[in-house]
Amino acid sequence: MRFSQLIAALQQGEAGLQAHHLGSDPVLAGAASIDKAAADQISFLEKGSALASQLETSAVGAVLLPDQDDLKQLADRRGLAWAVLRDPRLGFAETLEQLHPAPRATAGIHPSAVIGKRVELGAGVSIGPHVCIADGSRIGAYTVLHPGVVIYADVEIADGCEVHANAVLHPGSRLQQGCVVHSGAVIGSEGFGFVPTAKGWRKMPQTGLVVLEAGVEVGCGSTIDRPSVGETRIGAGTKIDNLVQIGHGVETGKGCALASQVGIAGGAKLGNGVILAGQVGVANRAQIGDGAIASSKSGIHGEVAKGEVVSGYPAISNRSGCAAQPPSPSSPNWLSRSEICARRSRPSGQKPSRLGNLPSSTCCP
Repeated sequence: MRFSQLIAALQQGEAGLQAHHLGSDPVLAGAASIDKAAADQISFLEKGSALASQLETSAVGAVLLPDQDDLKQLADRRGLAWAVLRDPRLGFAETLEQLHPAPRATAGIHPSAVIGKRVELGAGVSIGPHVCIADGSRIGAYTVLHPGVVIYADVEIADGCEVHANAVLHPGSRLQQGCVVHSGAVIGSEGFGFVPTAKGWRKMPQTGLVVLEAGVEVGCGSTIDRPSVGETRIGAGTKIDNLVQIGHGVETGKGCALASQVGIAGGAKLGNGVILAGQVGVANRAQIGDGAIASSKSGIHGEVAKGEVVSGYPAISNRSGCAAQPPSPSSPNWLSRSEICARRSRPSGQKPSRLGNLPSSTCCP
């Protein structure tokens, strides 16, 4: 693809093309970061990027830029092809789509697929090898089921969805238009519901629905549990990373982002646009307001207000939490477990080497 062809595509995109210079109109074979790009590749820089200095020496053939005169002048001086966009990162995403268009699945049903009774298949579906679809399920038009996908009974998949290899959709799963479920993910598995009795744990039947609204994407190995009654609902446009656990009865708003190893306990509610970084834990029935952000490894109990940014365990607001955090191992006040034990066993009157007086509550088993 020549740079001029890419410019024509960006003019139709959402990144906000503002200006461009074709230079030698290079042929683009791919894309790379600015510090590693070759002459037949394109890269991008954002405003304030730490990599901006790399533009001086980079071998890149073309670059997407923010509206900064110094960067445009440097690109001109080096004879590079460039484009200025309102959102260079979005423009780079659109560029990758042009350079590496997703292959279209061929419509049809592989001979090894097993299709149950009363299954409804929409026009143009693509059903790969060893796919199993149980009785009475519905698959929407132009949906793609990759090899090894298992669709239980009472599953409904709307138009234009894609379910990758070895994913499993249990009874009560409902996928709205344009959802993507990646390899090994499990939708609608039984929620963790048991009733304690004198004879042990009694299973609570999980009979509700799991609803993925339009445009939801679920990463590899993630699980979204079915509730005993009612719904587990994932809001439209929400993106879920690999290895995320979402418990029964959870509700998320639209456009949330859940990073890897997030765990959300049953009945929790997330507002619109909530961001949970890696390994965040959300307790049973916790509530998180619209636009809130939790940093990695935060533990959320109770409520998080709209727009709040929280960290730590238990999670507290970043606005007030820094002073409350305990010292880290790099802090001069940090006491290791062995140092605490040594301090407590030191004979009376012996001066510590660097440890101050410890509070009387400090102890070692």
